[in-house]
Amino acid sequence: MAERHSTGLLMMMLEPNPAIAMTLPAEVREKLAELELELSEGDITQKGYEKKRGKLLAPFIPQIQGVDPSLQVDHRIQASSQVVPPGPKHSKARAVNSRDERFRSDLHTEAVQAALAKYKDRKVPMPSKRRSVLVQSSVEACTPPDTSSASEDEGSLRRQGRVTSSSPPYQAHPSVEHWFNRVIQCSSTSSSASSTSSHPGGRGQHSGNTTSASAATVLADLMAHTQLDNHFAPPDVTGLSEHSQFAEHPQVAPVRGLPRGYTHTGSAMETADGVPVNSRVSSKIQQLLNTLKKPKRPPLCEFFVDDFKELLDAQLPDPNQPKAEGVQMSPLRGEPLALVSSSASLLASLQRWGSTQPKSPCLTALDNAGKPVYTLTYGKLWTRSQKLAYTLLNKLSTRNEPLLRPGDRVALVFPNNDPVMFLVAFYGCLLAELVPVPIEVPLTRKDAGSQQIGFLLGSCGVTLALTTDACQKGLPKAQTGEVATFKGWPRLLWFVTDGKHVGKPPKDWSPPLRDARSDPAYIEYKTSKEGSTMGITVTHAAMLAHCHVLTQACGYVEGETITNVLDFKRDAGLWHGVLTSVLNRMHVISIPYSLMKVNPLSWIQKVHTYKARVAVVKSRDMHWSLLSQKDQRDISLSSLRMLIVADGANPWSISSCDAFLNVFQARGLRPEVICPCASSAEAMTVALRRPPEMGVPPPGKAVLSMSRLSYGVIRVDTEEKLSVLTLQDVGQAMPGALVCVVRPEGTPCLCRTDEVGEICVSSSSSGSSYFGLPGMTKNVFEMVPVTASGSPASDRLFTRTSLLGFVGPDNLLFVVGKMDGLMMVSGRRHNADDVVATALAVEPMKFVYRGRIAVFSVYVLHDERIVVVAEQRPDASEEDSFQWMSRVLQAIDSIHQVGVYCLALVPANTLPKAPLGGIHVSETKQRFLDGALHPCNVLMCPHTCVTNLPKPRQKQPEVGPASMIVGNLVAGKRIAQACGRDLAQLEDNDQFLYMQDVLQWRAQATPEHSLFLLLNAKGTVASTASCLQLHKRAERVSVALMEKGRLNPGDHVALVYPPGIDLIATFYGCLYAGCVPVTVRPPHPQNLATTLPTVKMIVEVSKSVCILTTQAIMKLLKSKEATAAVDVKTWPMVLDTDDLPRKKTPQMYKPPTPETLAYLDFSVSTTGILAGVKMSHAATTALCRSVKLQCELYPSRQIAICLDPYCGLGFALWCLCSVYSGHQSILVPPLELESNVSLWLSAVSQFKVRVTFCSYSVMEMCTKGLGSQAEALRLRNVNLSCVRTCMVVAEERPRINLTQSFSKIFKDLGLSPRAVSTTFGCRVNVAICLQGTAGPDPTTVYVDMRALRHDRVRLVERGSPHSLPLMESGKILPGVKVIIANTETKGPLGDSHLGEIWVSAPHNGAGYYTVYGEEALHADHFCTRLSFGDTQTVWARTGYLGFLRRTELTDASGERHDALYVVGALDETLELRGMRYHPIDIETSVIRSHKSIAECAVFTWTNLLVVVVELEGSEQEALDLVALVTNVVLEEHYLIVGVVVVVDPGVIPINSRGEKQRMHLRDGFLGDQLDPIYVAYNM
Repeated sequence: MAERHSTGLLMMMLEPNPAIAMTLPAEVREKLAELELELSEGDITQKGYEKKRGKLLAPFIPQIQGVDPSLQVDHRIQASSQVVPPGPKHSKARAVNSRDERFRSDLHTEAVQAALAKYKDRKVPMPSKRRSVLVQSSVEACTPPDTSSASEDEGSLRRQGRVTSSSPPYQAHPSVEHWFNRVIQCSSTSSSASSTSSHPGGRGQHSGNTTSASAATVLADLMAHTQLDNHFAPPDVTGLSEHSQFAEHPQVAPVRGLPRGYTHTGSAMETADGVPVNSRVSSKIQQLLNTLKKPKRPPLCEFFVDDFKELLDAQLPDPNQPKAEGVQMSPLRGEPLALVSSSASLLASLQRWGSTQPKSPCLTALDNAGKPVYTLTYGKLWTRSQKLAYTLLNKLSTRNEPLLRPGDRVALVFPNNDPVMFLVAFYGCLLAELVPVPIEVPLTRKDAGSQQIGFLLGSCGVTLALTTDACQKGLPKAQTGEVATFKGWPRLLWFVTDGKHVGKPPKDWSPPLRDARSDPAYIEYKTSKEGSTMGITVTHAAMLAHCHVLTQACGYVEGETITNVLDFKRDAGLWHGVLTSVLNRMHVISIPYSLMKVNPLSWIQKVHTYKARVAVVKSRDMHWSLLSQKDQRDISLSSLRMLIVADGANPWSISSCDAFLNVFQARGLRPEVICPCASSAEAMTVALRRPPEMGVPPPGKAVLSMSRLSYGVIRVDTEEKLSVLTLQDVGQAMPGALVCVVRPEGTPCLCRTDEVGEICVSSSSSGSSYFGLPGMTKNVFEMVPVTASGSPASDRLFTRTSLLGFVGPDNLLFVVGKMDGLMMVSGRRHNADDVVATALAVEPMKFVYRGRIAVFSVYVLHDERIVVVAEQRPDASEEDSFQWMSRVLQAIDSIHQVGVYCLALVPANTLPKAPLGGIHVSETKQRFLDGALHPCNVLMCPHTCVTNLPKPRQKQPEVGPASMIVGNLVAGKRIAQACGRDLAQLEDNDQFLYMQDVLQWRAQATPEHSLFLLLNAKGTVASTASCLQLHKRAERVSVALMEKGRLNPGDHVALVYPPGIDLIATFYGCLYAGCVPVTVRPPHPQNLATTLPTVKMIVEVSKSVCILTTQAIMKLLKSKEATAAVDVKTWPMVLDTDDLPRKKTPQMYKPPTPETLAYLDFSVSTTGILAGVKMSHAATTALCRSVKLQCELYPSRQIAICLDPYCGLGFALWCLCSVYSGHQSILVPPLELESNVSLWLSAVSQFKVRVTFCSYSVMEMCTKGLGSQAEALRLRNVNLSCVRTCMVVAEERPRINLTQSFSKIFKDLGLSPRAVSTTFGCRVNVAICLQGTAGPDPTTVYVDMRALRHDRVRLVERGSPHSLPLMESGKILPGVKVIIANTETKGPLGDSHLGEIWVSAPHNGAGYYTVYGEEALHADHFCTRLSFGDTQTVWARTGYLGFLRRTELTDASGERHDALYVVGALDETLELRGMRYHPIDIETSVIRSHKSIAECAVFTWTNLLVVVVELEGSEQEALDLVALVTNVVLEEHYLIVGVVVVVDPGVIPINSRGEKQRMHLRDGFLGDQLDPIYVAYNM
């Protein structure tokens, strides 16, 4: 079958084009066509169709033993041109939507079906979506798009019988639909009704194959068969051993509306870490996990990258990949160009015909009914063009200067249905020596690509646009009534060329007719792959030469009639229908696009009516005409000697040609008149199959292996019948041209004879340059091909055509694709058209429109990734669409061996349209990247197609702490440790060891000194407390505790108060009575269900025997509403302190030692752990003393505090520090800011406070709430110039963006940029760092984020890639020592390492107070020792990672200052791919990726990264975020996101300190309590 060519290497499969199918008698062919039609109309079943078809064809087929006849039929057809299904009858009422024959091939459809049969029983987890997202909002969404070409009636069972002929009959066989429905049985896609993935037992027994596996296992197999390129086998985290994998797990799903406890009997699946998997979310994640367990490739050997350049897996060329073996090609020469006419220029021809043959018809224009509206004669064309030329040169002027001079560019804006006016305007410009620039009519101000057209007009210096009266009226207008200026367009003068606006030239005026020369004749626009628009300059000489070339190649003769269906403004429509036709006095019948949409047969009817000899069409037009040919019996195409297929360079045009021939051969169409041609905007016509009378070799066909083509090698496909590309030739090179094929990348080296490359042409008839772009012009229009040795292959300059192809036998040219559609994925070439064809071959096709599909690549993580976008039909269900998507992925993977990165479905009519139908691909791509595509369905598959991730880091074998120290010493690195200044000499109050003693002393020494001012929301003082008042109130509380409560010293008392002075007084009352106070945030009256259980928990865990509170809260604790949340009967004794008797304490309690417990500090960590820390009396006074020294606090000072007073440093500043240091505290409860945002800043300004404390949530409220009101605050005399230090109290990495924007916003109010700083404290020590008033300013460093993942610290310059700014967390407090230790070996680290911050200080906590006896778990948090070096000091582990750096600054003691940088909590870090990630870094990237992402939180579940984003915008945008989030995390962090969850604003829980509660979020996600808008599972 394959004959070797003379080179002995290039293998081609040549077949005569009128193939075997042509030998069938005409009546059989007609019956077959009718049969196909009946099937597509749904009048006949698939089975009946097969039967009748088999009967019809039986006499013509030699029987092959033992083979299913239906399969034989297909093999016969695959060798011939395909028998084509003419689609449904044409009717206006229904959209014409049959399969897009441009991409049609029975052979390919079968290949796809066979590929999908492999995936019969594999399942893919379906995304879950809130119902409202399914409702498509656009009105037009329900109208099918006009340019589509797909049929709604195609049965889903097409060709099923052939593919599965070896299986039992179709009905008895669970189909692909069946396996898919089993994944999603009983799954509503709304997130509120969870579904189960369990199967009814015993069903699904396939022909002898008992696969009743769980969905998870099936998916695992599916993933194993797709290109899953995991570099290492992740640990088995699913808890399913090999044996238990097939066990059934009936799952129970919580459904909203039922109480949580309501479950059916049946066990829930559990993962290894004991998390019950009982929600739809988790079962899907479980499926995903199982897929990740089975990588397709063997795990790599252990590998450790020890430097910071995380090497992306370099794609090494496959050693087995096919290589070209042919000899180097030599340039191919077309036949010599004979001089066809004696005309010196095209305009001379026009003058000649206008004068000698004025009545001869030049152009007939049709209306939308197909009736001729007007026939322009050559005489009319000549006189009207002259009039226009005269008017343009003489009648248009500005300030007495002519507006236009010869050589100026003029825009031609004419609609596609008015060729007459265009022809007159085009030749009028040429006669006036102006350069016409034809462009599309802009319909709206936001047309796809319109801005780029504007850029072209601007760069061409266009100031005038010619148009028709009707068109000008239809253009968008500004309020002045003039034509609006379109986005990106220069200011244009619009001139209407209709008769009444054009003056008659004087008798003595005649236009200058010069010989064809090398100055520009016209500029044709072209849009590049990226969407930019270039203007290609065509000179007068090239224009004339091209007309001669086409005349010779097509054998045009004078007076011929030609039917033109193409756009006459550019490309073949312009070359044949406007230029060459005039040279040869031909008559053009112009068929407008609008008529084709109404009547696709119109061009065939006109060929018949006018006995046209030539027709210029695209394969789309041939395909459309097949849909409605049934109505027409009496048309004949016998007059055609040439049917030029202008897009013959699309490899998929062959099926349209064959199908068209099949049907119309009976109507007089001769097979040999079909002439595909290849052209490009730069080189114009590249090749054309000559008409048969020219004595050319017969047409050729090649069946090539697609996988070999992806390596750029031509091989006839012999064994792999699935992935083949059937090509037809596009004829010979043009007369007088020289053609060569060069490598598309790098140096333009000539290809070998069996290699695919870019076709280049050297000819006098090609374009000369890109207007105004000399650099690109040199690369494209002045290319010199070189031989293998590097010497020039020719002395002529070549033009690149951007067509990919090769030269076949008989010097025929074959084109396999275009550079514009080329996608280089992992070193292999894939063509967008081929991928479209595969997607369209996936049956059934009831879900998307065939003509509305775009395929492009995006560049993510150093490689191109394929994206497929299609328009979904409004009536398609979620499940159907999702099924189609998952099958498309499988088909493309099988046929092209390439993974699809993203597949998106958008609502009907929402993709940007190209001017004459089709999709504007570059605009679609831009919308995808901008997150403006608004898909209604998305499937991302990064796991299968991202194969170049860095190798996972393997931890080095144990390096001991001693080796670490030695290594650091050798490297000259110092050990990372630092300390605050020494605690200075004692002052008068520093001799007290107990806080209660300090208060008593102050009540005697300065009784009237005011310690506290509490502000309300209005900014007025709500209450105050002097030293004596506070002492007296504390006494009353202690009496009540001893007398009413009968409490003993050491009993624990819960204080449940709103922020205020009561809380402080009762705290000291407890100390007076010897009780241990526990401060608890009161429950929120509007949200008892979630806040009251926390109160109850703290009261129980702290073993409090009594609750002190206010009367209002006391009622709340025992209210009806409270009963629903907790068991109110189990509260301990509750005392209210509102009206206490005035009694004096009989005697004050004296603790036996300073190490006695003073109070319990209860808080919930960001990881969701509730724990109480024991604070001794000694630690409490030491803390106060340290803060006093750092902030220079004295009785004369005032500080403002806007913090919650319940735990940590916030509690210490509210309740302890003022009493200890004697300064006055202005207390601003953060809750009051909700009703008056400016409260805190106004108070700071009013009291002229130098030192103030706040939390991040307060800072964020001010930044967001007052950002635009800075001017209003200034007018209210708010002045912040008094502030020396504004400290944010936090237990996290400083939020540098927030502090900077806060400083920027309030700079105008006098806030010094140096004033804002952060503090650092944690459970074991609430105040480790505090900026204070004396130290150097906080420093910021930039570290390499990639190094941090390896626990290394590498400083980089600001702005360098992967740099991360970190701000120092304030100065280390007096008496505090800090060291950085290795989390595993507990050895000290050098300052270039990231490690855990350990702290030693007199105010460290004494330990955890827990009821469950888990001290052993946390014993080392409070007292741990280094394993090497200084093994004596007792340290507390903070649980935070950070590093120390010695700076150039000096501190108060004159020493160089050591800065502590906090990177993040150890508990929250994510261990992925052997590296340590900090959630905040991933979250920062995600928030930056789209303007509608308000907040983000990430966590892992087993080994999947889950990203939750809050959407601040319409729900339409929800699915846009999936791809953007996946892209940014891949690009910046080299991680694949497993699940993307889009939720409403406010869903991510945040604690009172403004920290994200990621673990709460994780629990909510796993418990299916988030009510997400959309959940996407990345495959």
